[in-house]
Amino acid sequence: VFVPTVKRILSRASMNYRIASLILSSLHCTGAYNVSNGGTRRQFLEQGASAAAASSILVGGTGAASAEDIVTSPSSTSITNGGPLRIENGKILSMPKIGTGAWAWGDALFWGYNPKEDAELEEVFKYAVNNGGGFFDTAELYGIGRSESLIGDFENRFQLSDQVSVATKFAPFPWRTTRESVVKAAEASVKRLQGRPIDLYQIHFPNAYANSAYWDGIADAYDKGLVRAVGVSNYGKDAIKACYSALKKRGIPLASNQIQMSLLYREPLDNGLKETCDELGVKVISYSPLGLGLLTGKYSADNLPKGPRKILAQNLFNGPNAESAKLLLDEMSTIAQAHDATFSQVAINWAIAKGTTPIPGARTLSQAQKNLNSLSWSMSQDEVTALDAAAKSLPPLTAPEASPFPKVDKDTGLIMFDS
Repeated sequence: VFVPTVKRILSRASMNYRIASLILSSLHCTGAYNVSNGGTRRQFLEQGASAAAASSILVGGTGAASAEDIVTSPSSTSITNGGPLRIENGKILSMPKIGTGAWAWGDALFWGYNPKEDAELEEVFKYAVNNGGGFFDTAELYGIGRSESLIGDFENRFQLSDQVSVATKFAPFPWRTTRESVVKAAEASVKRLQGRPIDLYQIHFPNAYANSAYWDGIADAYDKGLVRAVGVSNYGKDAIKACYSALKKRGIPLASNQIQMSLLYREPLDNGLKETCDELGVKVISYSPLGLGLLTGKYSADNLPKGPRKILAQNLFNGPNAESAKLLLDEMSTIAQAHDATFSQVAINWAIAKGTTPIPGARTLSQAQKNLNSLSWSMSQDEVTALDAAAKSLPPLTAPEASPFPKVDKDTGLIMFDS
């Protein structure tokens, strides 16, 4: 009954066939929402769409590498992160150097979340906050609200609101086409966050239409006091300029753009997107800074990850650019040894050096410690230059044109996504 419905929705949204297949398959997978258990058809479809978004390896996101991806490093005695977001009149005055991505908190389909993990996630939360890492990025899509609920529960339990900043995201499902849908979603996120205003509310990705309605919606949410600042995610240069201008007419700054960026995906640096954000004063949050775990030093041509990442790793380590990949990892190894650090910390430091706030995921206390210990040392300009030179010969981990995001707004012709 539902497959034809999803096909029509996806056809209207002009999504990539790969995402369409993932959504359709997710409706049949173990653990998908079951209307016979009391849910509505809307909830059923939303569960399927969430599974697809979370399962798409091309989309990237704020999940954690697996526990084995992060190797041990010495604990740091000097971590300076800058605390939570400082926001005034909708403008981010300062951002921490690093945040924590919470995609894996509650997502069972891609990251294998189990409620038994909640106790350790609570420890991750406490450690991050107590060490100046109280900036958490989540979304209503992550675990169908479970990620938001966990963060809200943890913050409420420990009464740490002055040390915590939460960024979350509105999912522009094809059936959400009005400004009111954004406000309604923001209200639901606020409820899951135990009633606290959202520090940074972002549009998760472009749609093939209704994008200007979403801009009005996040502005309405700001005016209603539901959110303290507004941003977008996965927006290209032209879309950033258009959204910035639309919000400016309402007297509201566009605070941020969350985009994929790593040593294996430099497109925002090469095509001018990062430069455009800088010119407009839009902060850049970089997701997948560890290249979906492929920059952790764990994997090689003889040791590939399991699951959908295996194809990407195969192309990287065994494909025509294998020698270039080896040169990059060798350069990372040299820098890691010089600072008694890990590959992951080198990748995170590079993203910081490029003027972004990376949000690597953390599902375990060990991962949280390693991530924050990235701040115990700074990368020199010579080291940044050496990494740039090594990475430049590699093509992007996933080609921008292969992304499932709609590239153009059908109503306006505006280019929405370019990297």
